[in-house]
Amino acid sequence: MIGSKIAWDDTVLPFQLDASDIRGRVARLDGVLDRVLSQHNYPPEIEALVAEIALLTAMIGQTIKLRWKLSLQVRGDGPARLIATDYYAPEKDGAPGRIRAYASYDAERLQPGVDPFSQIGKGYFAILIDQGSGTTPYQGITPIAGGSLSSCAETYFAQSEQLPTQFSTSFGKSRMSGETESWRAGGIMLQKMPKASPFAAPLEGAEEQSLLKPADILAEDDLEDWNRANILLSTVEEMELIGPRVQPTDLLVRLFHEEQPRVFDPQPVAFGCNCSEDRVRNSLSMYSAKDIRHMTTEEGTVTADCQFCGEHYILDPKTVGFDAEVKPDGTTD
Repeated sequence: MIGSKIAWDDTVLPFQLDASDIRGRVARLDGVLDRVLSQHNYPPEIEALVAEIALLTAMIGQTIKLRWKLSLQVRGDGPARLIATDYYAPEKDGAPGRIRAYASYDAERLQPGVDPFSQIGKGYFAILIDQGSGTTPYQGITPIAGGSLSSCAETYFAQSEQLPTQFSTSFGKSRMSGETESWRAGGIMLQKMPKASPFAAPLEGAEEQSLLKPADILAEDDLEDWNRANILLSTVEEMELIGPRVQPTDLLVRLFHEEQPRVFDPQPVAFGCNCSEDRVRNSLSMYSAKDIRHMTTEEGTVTADCQFCGEHYILDPKTVGFDAEVKPDGTTD
């Protein structure tokens, strides 16, 4: 794909369809996604899964009145064992939401060229919301279902939150004019807002055939509005989602002009990780001096790597653990 960067890249645009009481998000990721995937040398099948879940995280994270962190996790018994993302709320008005992502996989079991989603196997899709200190984190879980991570997210919202939700996503590598190949992603999220907002407990042991669908939780009139909006969404083209020339506002008018689309302030997104040496030390504080000795390298240091951003930490073993001999600043008690 040849083109140029547009102002909407790395942005989530909230919108509402006034005629059908549906809210939505249009997301465009380029530099953020490229930064996420450049931290690791993932095979193509894992890259595709990470790209899709990062895009979903950008759209879902912007729908919540979030004070700290939203996390998406996919765990399976297949070669793709774990795909995890975090979305951190903007620290102030106008600041970007921050995204990071990571995947764990079994390289020996991975099947090159096979559909990425099928390599998750049986497992679960989870959304975790942590509003920070003094709050109780929320976790909602639904079984792996459908043929994509987007389908899993749709099932989660119908099953756990009684909110009919639909995604249209596209992602892949592209080459801008005069630039090297990089990752790009684009997507649209639709969500039908109910007259009331029931909040059902997640059904952790549910079977796929018992999972709810929009028709199960919408009244007839609402279902008609929902189906009409989804028919319009189905006409979106891949190049409209990730191409460098189509503005999200123009796309909304093209798709939903009869639904009276109304847009709100766009939200920038950026790559971001909250790892730090203090967090590493805190995670090691549960270990005894004997445990720390087993972790010490031949060079006489304790090392740790952040799986999300690749940051490498080197610590003096005497300064870590619950019975450390020396404080990080070199002083003793």
